Amino acid sequence: MALALVRSRAPMGIQAAEVMVECDLGPGLPTFAIVGLPEAAVRESRDRVRAAIQNSGLDFPARRIIVNLAPADLPKEGGRFDLPIALGILRASGQLPQSALEDLECIGELALDGSLRKVPGILACALAAQEAGHHLALPWDTVSEASLAGKCWLLPAQSLAQLVAILRGEQAIPDVPPPALASDRPIDGGDLADVRGQEQAKRALIIAATGGHHLLFSGPPGTGKSMLAARLPSLLSPLRDEEALEVASIHSLHGLFDPATWRRRPYRSPHHSVSAAALVGGGSQPRPGEISLAHRGVLFLDELPEFSRSVLEVLREPLETGEIHIARARQRARFPARFQLIAAMNPCPCGHLGNPLQACRCSPAQIQQYRSRLSGPLLDRIDLQVEVPVLAPEYLEQAPRGDSSALWRERIGRAVEQQWQRQGCLNAQLQGDALDQHCALDADTRGFLRLAAERLHFSARAYHRILRVARSIADLALESAIRQEHVAEALQYRRLAHTLANP
Repeated sequence: MALALVRSRAPMGIQAAEVMVECDLGPGLPTFAIVGLPEAAVRESRDRVRAAIQNSGLDFPARRIIVNLAPADLPKEGGRFDLPIALGILRASGQLPQSALEDLECIGELALDGSLRKVPGILACALAAQEAGHHLALPWDTVSEASLAGKCWLLPAQSLAQLVAILRGEQAIPDVPPPALASDRPIDGGDLADVRGQEQAKRALIIAATGGHHLLFSGPPGTGKSMLAARLPSLLSPLRDEEALEVASIHSLHGLFDPATWRRRPYRSPHHSVSAAALVGGGSQPRPGEISLAHRGVLFLDELPEFSRSVLEVLREPLETGEIHIARARQRARFPARFQLIAAMNPCPCGHLGNPLQACRCSPAQIQQYRSRLSGPLLDRIDLQVEVPVLAPEYLEQAPRGDSSALWRERIGRAVEQQWQRQGCLNAQLQGDALDQHCALDADTRGFLRLAAERLHFSARAYHRILRVARSIADLALESAIRQEHVAEALQYRRLAHTLANP
């Protein structure tokens, strides 16, 4: 009896759980069985592995082969276990030396000719292997992604035959090229200078970029709501290295990692027909949804009331905590979801309420029903709520171009750096004692805010969000103290909530 043990990894949330691939070659009629809760693609590994071994010029043993994927209660999916199963069979049949698989983890899908194909989630596996102090054998196509893990010793190969030659000592380990990472240039979403007029909306967008605040635009069609939202990424500073690695790990799970997007903030814009599982994540094997793919970046929801209310309500937890927990019968997963929400909506079903150029055709009942799709708790979590009015054509023709996104990005970058040095996070993330310390008000300003909160019936959450917005306004002005005019400006960005509640 011959037994071989090979380490591998399976995705579990954004982590990679260790899986031990046990290959046993015993006496009896030639059979090939895989156990350990494999799904269909894993069970089909039997045919891929057999063909790959034979077409690589190696011997496939005519023995009773049993492969166990441990732990047995962890669901296994995909073709990522093809390579460790093949190496385990080769080791158990004596075609690899005993020391070849020590401190080695293997991941990769095999083609029938023995070549290695990439699989999703490689970066998380490389990070886990580095933490465990193991080497990682993987397909050559995933080297640029896995090399972001840094110190992890990689054994890339283009085929099973090449990897076997490396493990036998017959071929040198190929040099791992450094990842071809892009510059810090933000994604191409247009220039803020292209937006004529709408000064208040542009001001709110700049404040949102400064403190990482959520923002809602409301106005008739064609007023520039989507155009403004598309320009938010051009105002944001690049991701820090640890943030970029976190974002890359999430995108790797979907096979979306691209070195050209390194340190660029994600921008996701799902259609309003999206399901709750697609938005927040889910599935029998939980996968990150749109809110996690927008982690450290922007999530733009256009036509916000057209989204299903049940879909919108699942946003309440991640908007508050910056993460989403998904529970399934066999598995629980936690995905980070600290995104910046930018939403746009029409004031009524026809879109022309308040439009001086076209009359609204909606009844009060229709308007109320339309707006009631947005719950009060959801609106309460959106820091800035701005009306985007219709502008006359002659005004747009004469409106001057404002400052470019590059100029504003430099100004916002100074304010953001000040926040990181002062408190270690953006203003939108201030909590508890840090909120009291860095958003302190003098007696007159505090009395002014308390009076406004009482008259406008603000919740405690809204009160604290006004403080955070006022802190961002002060930072944008490079002022250390929050003054009454900063609070007054922050207050005016909450007026829309009362308009939506009282059509």
